[in-house]
Amino acid sequence: MKDSNTKTVAKKPAASKTNPSKTSASKTSASKTSASKTAAPKGTVKAKSSAAEGLRDLFVDSLKDIYWAEKALTKALPKMAKNATSQNLIDAINEHLKVTEGQVTRLEEVFASVGEKAVAKKCDAMEGLIKEGEGIMEETEQGAVRDAGIIAASQKIEHYEIATYGTLAAFAKTLGEDEAVSLLVQTLNEEKEADTTLTEAAYNTINFDATEGDDK
Repeated sequence: MKDSNTKTVAKKPAASKTNPSKTSASKTSASKTSASKTAAPKGTVKAKSSAAEGLRDLFVDSLKDIYWAEKALTKALPKMAKNATSQNLIDAINEHLKVTEGQVTRLEEVFASVGEKAVAKKCDAMEGLIKEGEGIMEETEQGAVRDAGIIAASQKIEHYEIATYGTLAAFAKTLGEDEAVSLLVQTLNEEKEADTTLTEAAYNTINFDATEGDDK
């Protein structure tokens, strides 16, 4: 007979063995996976601390940009007119100078309509286009050839402005700024008209007069 006082001792389950190095490796791997999900893709431009966070911010920032551009253009156009020889081209440039001065004032109205102060922010694109125009004048003899170059430089400026005002008008429409839309579309139409005037001046006489030097 078995002794009733004998106690049965239950065996403890064997403790699972864990490899510290494997645990550490799995944590590191998980950490890398998490980082790869949040890390910005290679080549992504880091935003400035003052970067726009919404469409309105981008709209206002773009207004400041073109405001600087138009003011810079009022200083560049007289120089172009002084270097042109075709009277039609001189008249077209001087007329657009008056229009541009009005556009500067109109931009100030746009700022006011959206409750912002009119502030100019350097426009790298316009600065580059104006410098290119000056370079063209330096690289051409005064006369029909330089006139053709001035038209080319001027139309690059007009195309930039057409793209800019078209975009600004679209932004303003999305934001529900109806007064701003009306003002910006008015300027957009003026830029398109200026571009047409320059094209007509080029194809009426200037480009053809400029080809005379090719026969020499």
